[in-house]
Amino acid sequence: MPYAEGRLPLMFLYISVLVVGLPANLLTVFLTWQQVRRKNVLGVYLWSLSLCDLTYLCTLPLWADYVSRGHLWQWTSAACKLTGYIFFTNMYVSIFLLCCISCDRYVAVAYSLEVRGLRRQRHAVLITVAIVAVVATGHVAVFVMKEGDAAEGSGRCFEPSQSSATVMGLNFARFVIGFLLPLLLLVVTNSCVLATVRRSTGLQRRQKRRVQWLAVAVVLLFLVCFAPYHLILLVRAVVFQLPPANGDRCLFDRTLYTPYTISLGLSTINSAINPILYVLSSNNIRKELYQGFAQACS
Repeated sequence: MPYAEGRLPLMFLYISVLVVGLPANLLTVFLTWQQVRRKNVLGVYLWSLSLCDLTYLCTLPLWADYVSRGHLWQWTSAACKLTGYIFFTNMYVSIFLLCCISCDRYVAVAYSLEVRGLRRQRHAVLITVAIVAVVATGHVAVFVMKEGDAAEGSGRCFEPSQSSATVMGLNFARFVIGFLLPLLLLVVTNSCVLATVRRSTGLQRRQKRRVQWLAVAVVLLFLVCFAPYHLILLVRAVVFQLPPANGDRCLFDRTLYTPYTISLGLSTINSAINPILYVLSSNNIRKELYQGFAQACS
């Protein structure tokens, strides 16, 4: 495999995401917790998303070290599997929380009068707990996958492998349930938000522009971060079902390896951008941030 091809871009990407995302998520965990304490429904999803991103960011130094050593895992297989479990779990928890945030925004914008007094924080808590429980349970299989046996032989940690029909079936499920359906939901809800805002007569032009920018940015960020990775998963799963040309898939694996590793890196950008895109676009949180800076500088 061409392990060296994506080394520098990946190292730059991991370090940049860590430098930007770690302080941003530490700040937003605190700010969104204030919203949770004030019984803000959206605050539950935003706080959970920030905590999820923060958990994943703590594993980035391990992945950066792994890439810098030419894809050699220097720790135990248990550490490899735990790190991989955190990566996969947090990716899909984040995706489903993004869907919850978009749905909540859509309901609040399109049915503001109808749902007044009906949105409850306990419902958001239950939904979040259910998402975490289902995703975490669904990825327990990571601990028995041979791709995580880093200490046994090659020293590789969750490198692409086409040796298991179970893994390829899981890739199909991840593409449909973890990417395609959430993408459709984000497109529909944000399109409805855009249509509702355009018809609104109670919002100023500046407010409409901000909501429209956020709706478009949410979908674009999702595509940039998650589309390459999931499309490659789909391609690999489809090719696995086909008879190998000349009995060999090595050329296909080598050709797709560098795009695959770069797509993994792109999926980390989401953890750095989420606080800026979602949290700091909230009027209440932005006001609290300004007040905190003003008090610190006074």
